Order: sequence, then C-alpha cells, then structure tokens
Amino acid sequence: MEKIAISTEFIKLDSLLKYASLVGTGGEAKLVIAEGMVKVNGEVCTMRGKKIRPGDVVGFDRFLVEVVQG
Repeated sequence: MEKIAISTEFIKLDSLLKYASLVGTGGEAKLVIAEGMVKVNGEVCTMRGKKIRPGDVVGFDRFLVEVVQG
C-alpha cells in the first residue's frame, strides 16, 4: 500500500486520484468514480468531491493508497 501525504485537512477524491497518479486526467478520474470503480475505506464511492482525510484508504484497480498528514 502506497502512502500519499497531504498538507491540508482533506483532498477531494478526484484530485487524490490525479495527485497519486492513479489516473492521467480529471476527466478520467470523473469517469472511474462515476462507474463505481473506486473504493474509499472498502466501500464503493461515486462522489468525486468526497473529502478524503488522513487515515482514509482509497482503492482503484489493483492499487491501494493510504492518505497521511504530511
């Protein structure tokens, strides 16, 4: 599992996917989230603006990313 450090209180799900290089563009992030391909803390999430905070784990494809305070 990869750790991604953020220096803010939260990051939006679509932005995290781009920041972690799991997708190439914002449009791709929007698409994979809308299609239910992304999980937050083990549950499918279709809200691209969902606030992801330190301690949350995001899964996409075969990748897991844990958000940590940085």
